[in-house]
Amino acid sequence: MSGIDALPPLRQVIADHDLSAKKALGQNFLLDLNLTAKIARQAGDLSGADVLEIGPGPGGLTRGLLAEGARRVLAVEKDARCLPALAEIAKAYPGRLEVVNADALKLDPLAHLSPPVRVVANLPYNVGTELLVRWLTPAEWPPFWQSLTLMFQREVAERIVAVPGSKAYGRLAILAQWRADARIVMSLPPEAFTPPPKVSSAVVHLTALPAPRYPADAKVLERVVAQAFNQRRKMLRAALKGLAPDIEDRLRAVGIDPTRRAETVTLEEFCALARDIGG
Repeated sequence: MSGIDALPPLRQVIADHDLSAKKALGQNFLLDLNLTAKIARQAGDLSGADVLEIGPGPGGLTRGLLAEGARRVLAVEKDARCLPALAEIAKAYPGRLEVVNADALKLDPLAHLSPPVRVVANLPYNVGTELLVRWLTPAEWPPFWQSLTLMFQREVAERIVAVPGSKAYGRLAILAQWRADARIVMSLPPEAFTPPPKVSSAVVHLTALPAPRYPADAKVLERVVAQAFNQRRKMLRAALKGLAPDIEDRLRAVGIDPTRRAETVTLEEFCALARDIGG
């Protein structure tokens, strides 16, 4: 019996079901159920929410979410080897856990969820950033989720919360901070996982804003930011010359010196430039 429910400890679950982590699936299992419960608590009060979890593996975080009172959990797991272990959790928490054997990049979870929805996941390293970008760039805003509480490699977490002038500041920081409040709420060393990854990890909590922080067309902003950071060592007048023939004039019109580099430009300034270009 584990510390948070009547189910066996995770090491026993992994041994019983022969669940060695697969590198090809970006798997690193968190076995400390006190830690998984702590991560679940970072998402706030879950009692009135459906929770989307991607890559539950043997179910450590799943159990944390259910033990912390999540109304319902939709666990999307690509690795069919994990399904019997997750079925045992579903049996222990009747009516509160739905497991879908699918690729999270190909599944529309909305058919399985009722608002309000929170996303909480120890994301597989190989799809984590792509999923985050998708959740931050839906066709309509506000999105289907209220908050995202996500585990990333520490380097990715720092890119999400980075400020102008820092090495980590780039496209991911702009995308995240334009439409959400983002902060790092936990750090985890490699030895917290099985097998231990080569890097430290961190949990980022993002809360969706009701509207973007500054007005801008999403597609234009994404194009401006992508081009600016694709050549981040160049001055903006060179990096952005493909966007408009009069880019120097446009930069000056919104108060940006054309000799600056992308990493010095604030979110508000990028939005102003996107409005000028899109207008």
